[in-house]
Amino acid sequence: MTYPLYVAFIWHQHQPLYKSRVAGKYRLPWVRLHGTKDYLDLVLLLERYPKLHQTVNLVPSLMMQIEDYAAGTAFDPYLELALTPTAQLDPEQQRFIIEHFFDANHRTLVDPHPRYAELYYQRQGKGRAWCLENWTEQDYSDLLAWHNLAWIDPLFWDDPEIEGWLKQGRNFSLSDRQRIYSKQREILGRIIPQHRKMQESGQLEVTTTPYTHPILPLLADTNSGRIAVPGMALPEKRFRWPEDNPRHLQKAWDMYLDRFGCAPRGLWPSEQSVSPAILPDVAKQGFKWLCSDEAVLGWTLHHFFHRDEVGNVCEPEYLYRPYRLETPHGDLAIVFRDHRLSDLVGFTYANMDAKKASADLVGHLEAIARSLKHRQPGGGSALQQPWLVTIALDGENCWEYYHQDGKPFLESLYQTLSEHSEIQLVTVSEFLDQFPATETIQSDRLHSGSWVDGSFTTWIGDPAKNRAWDLLTNARETLAKHPEATEENNPEVWEALYAAEGSDWFWWFGEGHSSNQDAMFDQLFREHLAAIYQALNETVPPEVKYPVEIHEARGDHRPESFIHPVIDGIGDEQDWDKAGRLEIGGARGTMHQSSTVQRLWYGVDHLNFYLRLDFKSGVKLGRDLPSELNLLWFYPDRTMHNSPVPLDDTPDRAPVNYLYHHHLGINLLTQSFWFQEAAEHHQWHTRTSRAQIAYQNCLELAVPWADLHIPPDWPLRLVLVLSDNGRFRGYLPENSLIPIEVP
Repeated sequence: MTYPLYVAFIWHQHQPLYKSRVAGKYRLPWVRLHGTKDYLDLVLLLERYPKLHQTVNLVPSLMMQIEDYAAGTAFDPYLELALTPTAQLDPEQQRFIIEHFFDANHRTLVDPHPRYAELYYQRQGKGRAWCLENWTEQDYSDLLAWHNLAWIDPLFWDDPEIEGWLKQGRNFSLSDRQRIYSKQREILGRIIPQHRKMQESGQLEVTTTPYTHPILPLLADTNSGRIAVPGMALPEKRFRWPEDNPRHLQKAWDMYLDRFGCAPRGLWPSEQSVSPAILPDVAKQGFKWLCSDEAVLGWTLHHFFHRDEVGNVCEPEYLYRPYRLETPHGDLAIVFRDHRLSDLVGFTYANMDAKKASADLVGHLEAIARSLKHRQPGGGSALQQPWLVTIALDGENCWEYYHQDGKPFLESLYQTLSEHSEIQLVTVSEFLDQFPATETIQSDRLHSGSWVDGSFTTWIGDPAKNRAWDLLTNARETLAKHPEATEENNPEVWEALYAAEGSDWFWWFGEGHSSNQDAMFDQLFREHLAAIYQALNETVPPEVKYPVEIHEARGDHRPESFIHPVIDGIGDEQDWDKAGRLEIGGARGTMHQSSTVQRLWYGVDHLNFYLRLDFKSGVKLGRDLPSELNLLWFYPDRTMHNSPVPLDDTPDRAPVNYLYHHHLGINLLTQSFWFQEAAEHHQWHTRTSRAQIAYQNCLELAVPWADLHIPPDWPLRLVLVLSDNGRFRGYLPENSLIPIEVP
C-alpha cells in the first residue's frame, strides 16, 4: 500500500488576559483587534477548500475575552477613545492617540490606506509635538476610525458597510466610529460558532491549552529550568505547586465542552512546553495527544536534526512521525513540529511574493517526500508507510506582516495543495485514528523544555524573570494559608492566581523580548497578584506595587526576532525594532576620535543577513568616513579555506589578523560591491552576489544566505573593516565580533 505525505497545520490562537482585576477593564486592545483581523478569516478561507483539513488551537483565556467583547461588556482605553467625541479629548488623551494609534506594521496596515498613511507620515516627518499643536478634531476622528478599520481583515472588505467606509476614506464622524465598533462585535461574535461548525463538518479540529496559558512544567517545579540549562540562576524561592496543573487542565476541558459540545482530544501545552511531570495529569484529564517542538524531540532522542543547504531535515524519519508516551492513566501521542517550516510561515514568507512563497513551502514538502522515499528500504516512487509533517505556529501575529493579511499567500498555497496528488492535509486526530503512534518514548525520558531552544530560559533564569517568580510564589503561599478560600466560595482569588500564572508576563520581563507595552505587561502581572491578596482580605505587599523592572531605553542587545527590512537606506524604525544593536560612537578604540559611525544594527531572516549603520549627523562619505566598507565572515569550529583580510596596512592584532572565509567589499560612494570567497594558499576568488545596498539616511544592506553557501544552524562571526583604496583605516565593532546564527 502507498501513501501521500500527510501534513498537519496547527494554528495557535492566543492572547494573555488583558483585563485588570483591579480596574475591572481591559488594559490593551489586542483581543479585539486581532479578533477582527485574524481568527475568523483564517477558518473562513480554509472553508473554501474542503479537501484541506487543519487544526486550530483556541486558548481558553482568549475565548473568554472574545466573548466579552462580542457581548459588548469589554472596554479598553483604545476603544473608549474611539467612542469619545473628539471635542472632549484632553491633551493627555491626544498625546496617547498620537503615540499609540499607529501601533501596527505600517507597510501592511497603514500605508495601503491613504488617509491613515497621511497622518502617520505627518507624525513621522513633523514629529509628535507638531501633531499635538496642529491636528484638528477631524484629524483625530479620522485616526480613531482608521486604527479600527485597518485591523478588519480584507476577507470582509466586500461587506457593504466596510466597503463604504474604505471608499469614504476621511471625514469620519462619531456615528461612523460607533458603527465600526458594532461591526467589530459582529465579527467577534462569529468566531467560536464558525470553529464549532467546521469541526462538526470534519474539516477542522479544535484543540485547547491549559486555562490561562501557564507553563505547566514550571508550575510543577521551577527547578525543571535546570534540566536544559544546568547552571541556570533560579528564583530565590522554589515554586512547586503541581496541584495547580490539573486545575488549569480541568477548567480548559470544561470550557471546551461548553463551547463545542464534545470533549477535546488535543492539547497545545503552553509554549509547547512539556516534561515528564505533566504527562499523568494530561492523560488523566482525558487528552489523547499533545504537540511540542523538534528541539524537545532532539533533546529527548539525543539527536541533532541536521539540515541540508536549503534547510530540509537530513534524517526525516525521526521527526515526521507521532510518538507514544505511556502514563499511569493511559497512553498519549505526541507530535513534534518542524521548527524551520513553521518559522518560514511565521517569519519569512511575508517578505516574499505570495506565489513564490507558497511554491517554496510546497517545494519543501515535496523534498521531504522525496527524501523519505529515497531512505525507505528499496527506495521506490511512492511512500510505503504513512508519515506526518507537523507545521505548528502562532496563527495571529505573523499575518500583520503579510500583504493583505496573508490572503494571497494562503489562497495560492491552498489552491496548490487542493490539487496536489501526493500531499494530503489532515487534522492530527484523524491521522492518529488511522495510524496510531507505534514508536515509544519512555515518559521519564521526555525532555523538559519548550519551543525556544528546547529550554525555559525565555521565562525563567533572568534576574527580572526570577523576581517575578518570587512575587508569584509569595502570593501562592499566601493563598495556601487560606484553606477556606475554595474555588466555589472565593472564585475571585483563584481566577487572579490563574491569570498571574500565565506565561506571557515572564516572556516580556528581562532580556530577550521587548515592546512599547512592557510597562503595561508588568502592571497587569502585578494587578493580578494584587487581586489575590485583595480577595483574601490581605494587605498587598509593597513590592507588588512597584515595577518588577525599570522600563527604559535599551542599550546594546542581541536580535529579538527575525527582521525583514526594506533596503532603501531610510532606516525605518519598525523594520529594525527587533534587530540587534551596538552603540559605536563615543566608544573607546579606533572609532573614538571621529565617532562618525554612531550605531550598528544587525539581524536575520531565512533569506538574508541584514546590516545597518547609522552615521553622525552631517557626515559625508569619503570625507568624514573612509570610502570603503568590508564585511568579513569566519565560521568557528568549521574546517574550510580561510584567508587574511585583503587590505594593505592591516595591523597584526585581533580580530583583524584572523583568517576569514567570505569578504564583501562595498564602495560607499558608488554603492558598488564585490564578493570573494577564500581559496587555497590564502587566496581570494571572486564570486557572484545578490546583495542589496542602499544609502540615504543610513547605510542598509542585505546579504543572501545563498551567497554564502552554508547550511542552516551554522554559527558565524562578522567584523566590519573600513578602508580607503584598499588600505586599512579601522574596524568595528571595537575589540569584538558580531555573533550570528544562520536560521
